[in-house]
Amino acid sequence: MAKQKGKQQGGDAFESYYAQIYQSRWNTLKEALLVERKPVAFSDGLRQSYYLDEASIIAAKLLDVQDGDAVLDMCAAPGGKSLVLAASLKKNGTLVANDRSATRRGRLKVVLREHLPDEVHSRITVTGHDASRWSLHEQNRYDRILLDAPCSSERHVLSDPKALAIWSASRPKHLAIQQFAMLASALEAVKVGGCILYSTCSINPLENELVVDKLFEKRDGRFAIEPAAALYGESCRHGSIILPDMAQGRGPLYICLIRRTA
Repeated sequence: MAKQKGKQQGGDAFESYYAQIYQSRWNTLKEALLVERKPVAFSDGLRQSYYLDEASIIAAKLLDVQDGDAVLDMCAAPGGKSLVLAASLKKNGTLVANDRSATRRGRLKVVLREHLPDEVHSRITVTGHDASRWSLHEQNRYDRILLDAPCSSERHVLSDPKALAIWSASRPKHLAIQQFAMLASALEAVKVGGCILYSTCSINPLENELVVDKLFEKRDGRFAIEPAAALYGESCRHGSIILPDMAQGRGPLYICLIRRTA
């Protein structure tokens, strides 16, 4: 049955897949996902305001960056969350803003340059590494890591007829494999005692709690889930999720704060 589902694609397959997950809530959630976002201005310590989903600001602040921290944003483009992190660096912190895509990285550089004061911008490094292989060249390096992983982005799929027409259940399965590889790599790159904030804008548990489940399966004893009360968040088995039908249009955004313990 699962194999047959994976071969189906398009709007009907998408509808059936998410209705099965969300049951009676699905129609309400789908309507909220189709409503145009209302970005809010973030301006703390910036040259000019940057507009983004308030859920993204909430998530980045949960990482609780401290003065002097070495911070990594593993999938940073377009740069909104990087700006929130940069605003918390204070006088001595540093930030590596990474994105594998050259096109997205170009946009990221523009956003950082246009919005950050020179003194802060001088402590930002932009890189283009494969996040899933990060631990091959750096380990035990960072105090804080934000992994806002590439995901199904169902809000985008619903609003884009072309994306909806080619959607299939194989996509979230493939993405979950990539997401776990990135999260496992982040666990090696963060210092013992440091924190990773794992997030996606997916509403699919396969890309959210189940990725963390796999980390428990493969890296048990090396980390702990930290309690992190996200404003507007609904509790999940691991972390929380902000969903637009219950958060006045904010999100969707899944958030899980992970502390490396060994």
